[in-house]
Amino acid sequence: MEHIENKLHAKQPDSMRRSAPARLAETAVCGAMRLQIGALRAGRGPRKIAFARQLAMYLTHVGFGLTLTEVGACFERDRTTVRHACALVEDRRDQPAFDLAVSALEAGLGHLAFGLQFGSRTEVE
Repeated sequence: MEHIENKLHAKQPDSMRRSAPARLAETAVCGAMRLQIGALRAGRGPRKIAFARQLAMYLTHVGFGLTLTEVGACFERDRTTVRHACALVEDRRDQPAFDLAVSALEAGLGHLAFGLQFGSRTEVE
């Protein structure tokens, strides 16, 4: 998936540029896993919430191109925790059904970000 951070937030402040992709990934994952928005920002939480947060961190890093440190800051976690999350998700992508679901989330986030970027340009021009 092409990195879409530049398309989405080219003219926004640095803090917004880093956190907005994480919030998009968080919202998409919460929707896909039927969790309440904001559930991923709580403490450790049950296994389902922890895995959802790991998936959102993975999507933020891989899909939007944020560094592990930036992703960690967005989710209030250390970069090594983000690295561990990404490794767990990558390992599960060997399962065809899971890989398909993650690919769908990546594509959806990419289209959403492109649409937001396109909408911003039409307003400016």
